[in-house]
Amino acid sequence: MRSGKVSESVLMRSVLRKIKTEREEIVCGAGIGADCAVFSCEKDGESVFSTNSVSAPADMVCAYGVHRALNNVAAACAEPVGILLSAMLSENLEEKELQDMMAQAEEICGRHHVQIAGGHTEVTGAVKRPVLTVTGIGKRTKADGRKRIKPGQDVVVSKWIGLEGTVRIAREHREALLTRYPARMIDEAAEFEQFFSVIPEAATARKSGVCGIHDASQGGIFGALWEMADGAGVGLEIDLKKLPVRQETIEVCEFFDLNPYELSSTGCLLMTSEDGNALVAALKREGIPAVAVGKTTDGNDRLLLNGEERRFLEPPKTDELYKIDKFAH
Repeated sequence: MRSGKVSESVLMRSVLRKIKTEREEIVCGAGIGADCAVFSCEKDGESVFSTNSVSAPADMVCAYGVHRALNNVAAACAEPVGILLSAMLSENLEEKELQDMMAQAEEICGRHHVQIAGGHTEVTGAVKRPVLTVTGIGKRTKADGRKRIKPGQDVVVSKWIGLEGTVRIAREHREALLTRYPARMIDEAAEFEQFFSVIPEAATARKSGVCGIHDASQGGIFGALWEMADGAGVGLEIDLKKLPVRQETIEVCEFFDLNPYELSSTGCLLMTSEDGNALVAALKREGIPAVAVGKTTDGNDRLLLNGEERRFLEPPKTDELYKIDKFAH
């Protein structure tokens, strides 16, 4: 496609016609000449917005970007309602690839009853692969944000760490991985996208006495633990051996000498509760794997326990994906 804002015909044919899901809260959504989305909220409600940018191959960029934005909204104890999509596309991208991107975004949004409310689509020679910025829009009652993280609460983790990083490595470095691992393992790892959404566990957690919720994404579980504790002003004691990780993640990390605990973990939700066992049980009743991995503490010490070894958690580092040249952007 040619550089510049995509033509009205392409916008209509390949973007707007792909948007099917609608919400009554979106008063004005995506359309020709519509530069803003208008969102109506109840008098006692609050609007929640979150923006994420991601660069990835066209066949998965919407899966990464849309899930991140929706997960951020869900982690704010809000119901995701809509998204805004802004896409910067390379000149060698085919229109069929744009159609497939929009179909992927709409499939994810439709699954969670979320409307694509608007955005911007542009072709430029400044990028080599799609750069997608997704703004998530959510609503919540004022009561949803009242509980707080305090010392003495249990720390619970859902599903597994390193999911997004595992998918990206398995998909973008398949040929290299095949030199050591069977195709079946790599293909299974590439399908972990099915676990990316944390909307179900966030909804269950809100009904089960959760006190704090934080979405683990870039920077991995170590980054998420630090951010959650730092934002709440609490310490941590986390049992490293209890942090849940898939064997596929361990294998691909060993291949590229990466730390799975600092690997992008979209799909993993970090929670605190006065009764972690009850929260874990509630999540498991909904078919969501979860485990209590430690506690919040007084003070600022954030400790990782590994048997007799005790070490301090460090501030978030650059995501391990950036150590692989192909992911740098």
